[in-house]
Amino acid sequence: MPAARSALRVLALLAEQPGPVRAATIARELGLPRSSAYQLLQVMRDEGFLVHYPELGAWGASARVQQLGSRVAAATRLERLAQPILDRLVAAAGLPATSHLAVLAGRDVAYAGRGEGRRSPATVSRVGVRLPAVRTATGRAMLAALGPDQVRALLPHDRDLEGERPATRAALTAMLAAVRRRGFAIEEGEVDASYGSVAAAARDAAGHPAAAVGLTFRLADAHAADWAALGARCADAAAELTRRLGGG
Repeated sequence: MPAARSALRVLALLAEQPGPVRAATIARELGLPRSSAYQLLQVMRDEGFLVHYPELGAWGASARVQQLGSRVAAATRLERLAQPILDRLVAAAGLPATSHLAVLAGRDVAYAGRGEGRRSPATVSRVGVRLPAVRTATGRAMLAALGPDQVRALLPHDRDLEGERPATRAALTAMLAAVRRRGFAIEEGEVDASYGSVAAAARDAAGHPAAAVGLTFRLADAHAADWAALGARCADAAAELTRRLGGG
């Protein structure tokens, strides 16, 4: 724990400086033994968090730190923009449902926001939970919003779909084409046998799928006609989030 605290203090110190800082200065400012400071800096460099400038004998934060900060800021902004939309989506659903916001994280979806009403069902879509994208409605919506080359880069082989539905690249291609025609994605009992979901993708200013907005409900509460209506509500919610993100 002391080492973790020291590493965080090093990052905080470097973030406050206009340029690289010498190891001796870091040790002095943080009250660390010089030998311990050198070892800590080397480990942080090896892990990709620091850059060493040998000509200056100094250290600075790496691009990885900047990328992490940008991603955290973007996720926070996205959740704040989406929360009112998630709350309205639940209120207008017409049956007990839980709304959620998800983003792509490699081959997975990561849940970043959630909306609930008094009778909302308990679901696995808690903030921070990750699930395979091909298994969820939110993931399918975002995959359908990607180009074929991007989908192929994420899931290049049939073995990448082992144990999933769809189970082959050809079946995945057909399913994503159906999502595009329909305007929203569906999932019926594939995450939990008692639940179904619908979702639609929201795009950023560059046209990329920034997130997906979804509704999850008990299969016993939904009639056949409800799926299209709920999917349309998700599509409208995703369109509103797209506008908020500056997308077209």
